[in-house]
Amino acid sequence: MAIAALIIYLLWAALAFGLRSWTQWRRTGDTGFRGGGLPRGSTQWWVRALSIAALVIGATGPIAALAGLDPIAALDQAWLRTGGTALALLGVAATLAAQASMGASWRIGVDEAERTALVTGGPFALVRNPIFTVMIATAAGLTAMVPNPLALTGLALTAVAFQLQVRIVEEPYLWAVHADAYAAYAARVGRFLPAIGRLHPGARQ
Repeated sequence: MAIAALIIYLLWAALAFGLRSWTQWRRTGDTGFRGGGLPRGSTQWWVRALSIAALVIGATGPIAALAGLDPIAALDQAWLRTGGTALALLGVAATLAAQASMGASWRIGVDEAERTALVTGGPFALVRNPIFTVMIATAAGLTAMVPNPLALTGLALTAVAFQLQVRIVEEPYLWAVHADAYAAYAARVGRFLPAIGRLHPGARQ
C-alpha cells in the first residue's frame, strides 16, 4: 500500500503542479505561478513556506512506511486503506478538473497588483475554494493508505496551510479587487464546503 500511496502522490504532484503549469503556459504564455520574489518574513512568504513544508512532509508518509515506520494501530484498517485509495484517486482527478475550471484565472499564489476574473461557475458555484477542498481530500486519502505519524502531520499541516492561504492571503485580495462582486459571492457560497464559511457582505474576514 505504501508503494501505491507514493505513486499516487507523485502523480498528483506532477499533474497538479507540473502539467497544469505547462498547460497554462501553452494556452496563455503564463505559467500561473506567483510569489517567486516574496519578501522574506512577509505573511504570504510564511504561508508559502508552510504549504511547501506540508507537501514535503506529506510525501515522507509513504516513504517512511516503506522504510519501516509502523502505522498507528487504530487507523490501520483494511477498509480505511481501501477507501483512502479510492478517495486519493478521485481527488487527483477532481484537482485537475477544479484547476481547469478556472481557465486563464488559475494561479498559484497572489500578485496583489494583478487583476484576474472572478470565477464563480462550475465547482466554484458550490464552494469558493474547490481546488483546496479536493486537495485536502486527496491528502486525507493518501494518509488513510499509510496512517503513520508523518502522514498525519502532513495532513494537518496541509489543512492549516490552506486555511491560512485562503483567509489571510486570498480573501483580502479578492475583497480588494472585486469588492461588491466578491462580497455577494462570498455571502452565498461556502468557503470549503457548501453553505459553511459564508461571509457577511459587510465583514471583511
